Amino acid sequence: MPPKIMAKYDIAMIGGDKRTACMIPILAEMGYRIICFCTVKITYSPSVKAKIFYTDSLREALDSAPVIIGGIPFIKKDCLYCEEGDFVSTITVSELQRSIHRQQKIFAGVIPETFRRTCEEREISCYDFMLDEPMTLYNAVSTAEGAILEALLHKQTNLHQSDTLVLGYGRCGKILADRLNGLHACVTVCSNDANELALACALGFDTLHLSKLWQNICRYEYIFNTIPVCVLTRKCLEKLARNAIVIDIASNQIGADYEAVKQLHANVHFCPGLPGKYAGESCARYLTDFVIKRI
Repeated sequence: MPPKIMAKYDIAMIGGDKRTACMIPILAEMGYRIICFCTVKITYSPSVKAKIFYTDSLREALDSAPVIIGGIPFIKKDCLYCEEGDFVSTITVSELQRSIHRQQKIFAGVIPETFRRTCEEREISCYDFMLDEPMTLYNAVSTAEGAILEALLHKQTNLHQSDTLVLGYGRCGKILADRLNGLHACVTVCSNDANELALACALGFDTLHLSKLWQNICRYEYIFNTIPVCVLTRKCLEKLARNAIVIDIASNQIGADYEAVKQLHANVHFCPGLPGKYAGESCARYLTDFVIKRI
């Protein structure tokens, strides 16, 4: 049962995508009273509706509950991240900082360091979902599965026996390569890290050093980028095979030269927020467990 508090609600949900929206009915079923500001609308069962309230006022939401849950990321372009329809958030970081209160707890993903420090000075606790190693791995699974779905939605060919390139072999790259291998794609891992290439080779993948990407990129039909720097330069994009598709899941849309993408009409798709797009319910369970253990 929720802790005994004086506030009108137990938890304020602000912004976010389907991942945090799907937390709402789970928390409500546990008995928590929830106030929502700019959250994605989903359907609730009649049994939990009575514990959920919506407001158009950020201040009302933040004044009403000791626990605040934001999205992943918490802030985007210096504003509260929200994926509610055509709504474009104009709630700035400074406005959020003015509205939160001493001894509140904030849960969100990719919380800016300056925001966290300010909260610390005011005795406000910040818990970053994406600084928790198990959480980042669960998120990588959802991202990898979503990337594969995006690729299949944009092409009319099978991944089975296709020449497939995975750029980067960090958390997401490892899981993505494994899932593609399970679909019997012919997977090559590309990196400039000797340890990553050695591990990929040890696990049976073909490997390619990043310095040789532009010379070999024409061989691949499916290309997945997980590296958050511009590895898909104009030089590489000019050599893409006619039937190639690139799924860029690196953050901040910097994995490719997108000006060159437009000029060359390259088949490159930037796909942010895949866990929220395709795996909201699964992610919500992990996120809820994270929060419950800390409130």
